[in-house]
Amino acid sequence: MSSTFPLLAPDGLAADQQDLYEKITAGPRANGPFRIMHDDGSLAGPFNALLFAPGIGNAVQELGAALRFKGELPSRTRELVICAVAAALNSEYEWYAHSRAAVVVGVSEEELAQLEAGDVPASASESERAALELTRELIAEAGVTDSVRAQAHTHFGPNGLTELTVLVGYYRTLAGLLAVADVRAPADTAPEKGHHQ
Repeated sequence: MSSTFPLLAPDGLAADQQDLYEKITAGPRANGPFRIMHDDGSLAGPFNALLFAPGIGNAVQELGAALRFKGELPSRTRELVICAVAAALNSEYEWYAHSRAAVVVGVSEEELAQLEAGDVPASASESERAALELTRELIAEAGVTDSVRAQAHTHFGPNGLTELTVLVGYYRTLAGLLAVADVRAPADTAPEKGHHQ
């Protein structure tokens, strides 16, 4: 538990916090492959921290829901990109959550190990490789090279480039929030492997 963002009990929330809590727990996230709630009903991952700024928290959770459940990227591409962000930023909870989501959409343990090592999986399709190369350059913050931009544009077009860029930025934001809140993977669930423990 973070002393910066103490866990908020559901029965002690203000009205705007309660509204946000219900949107998070009643939405499609509730049935996913990772925990969004502790046994006492308090929110896990970045979600507890979002309750401290419910106006912003609501916008953040709506963007996340749109990216995960309403986007046009293939599910496998989306989860590969999210795991690449988690690995690059050493975000333990993101890795815990999305390595599990990735397996559900067909990402192998070998591919996860390659992502965790900072590599593009050898088995990635051309479009997945283009998405991961764009992700790598966006995370490096050194700009995006013309060749990487062109390759991603070839596979995803302007709509997909927008979605990919916002996806990377969103999970960078969550990784930052998780770092500030010092949120780790749930203690009762072992992390996948390596430096995300």
